[in-house]
Amino acid sequence: MARKNKEPRPEIYRLSLTDDKTHRQLWAFRFTRLSFLVTVVTILFALSAIIVSFISFTPLKTLLRGYPDANTRQEAIRNAIRIDSLEDVLNRWDIYAENLARVVDGKEPLKMDSVLRAGGTAAIPGNESYLARRDSLLRAKVQEESHFQITGVQERNLPIEGMHFFVPAKGVVSEKFDRISHPWLDITTPEGSMVSSVLDGTVVFTGWDERDGYLIEIQHSDDIISIYRLNRKLLKSTGDRVLSGTPVAIAGNLLKFELWYKGEAVDPSKYIHF
Repeated sequence: MARKNKEPRPEIYRLSLTDDKTHRQLWAFRFTRLSFLVTVVTILFALSAIIVSFISFTPLKTLLRGYPDANTRQEAIRNAIRIDSLEDVLNRWDIYAENLARVVDGKEPLKMDSVLRAGGTAAIPGNESYLARRDSLLRAKVQEESHFQITGVQERNLPIEGMHFFVPAKGVVSEKFDRISHPWLDITTPEGSMVSSVLDGTVVFTGWDERDGYLIEIQHSDDIISIYRLNRKLLKSTGDRVLSGTPVAIAGNLLKFELWYKGEAVDPSKYIHF
């Protein structure tokens, strides 16, 4: 028996739409296996991209389990402020206990304000960080006095990356720096927190306006300027000399902090650990 030749496999397929009564062809689409596969993959990829974009850039993303919404971020800020306030209370109680022990031993009690400015209970004598801090203050004092000697001392010229900045205020960064639209940091602070100078410097401007409240501007060495806005009260006046960590103002609930280097606004979070 002669072997029958197999029919060739079709290479091109046609999908058509025909009128049932007149048998007139209304629409037809020809395709191959490869073109059909490519079309299906393209459609699936486009649908996936549309769904992901729709979820990512619309309020629907808040429906995802575990996604932080605005209320979650605000609650996190409030919790951080509560923790910071509790830390201050514990520091005061530790200082009170230390003073009580010193009075019983016949020693001179510590000054509450000076200890808190120096860093809370870490500044109590007997603590290793206290000795390191006293040493740094002594070095700063000697350096300041050397500026008035007859023999000139070369002014230091350090890059901003090599400087040690004091934290301007305890709190949480609620809005980050943007060179164009937001050239400062918004720091949410507990009501009545101390605002401190980030470096040694001289107060060059103090004032008040309706938008920024009480503001203070400090000129530092190496072409650095720090600006503190939205304060509730100022503690320093124009022309006052301040050291790093010196309280210069009392904050409200929010501090706007700017840092300028050589005439340009820079991101403070790159040089200060909040």
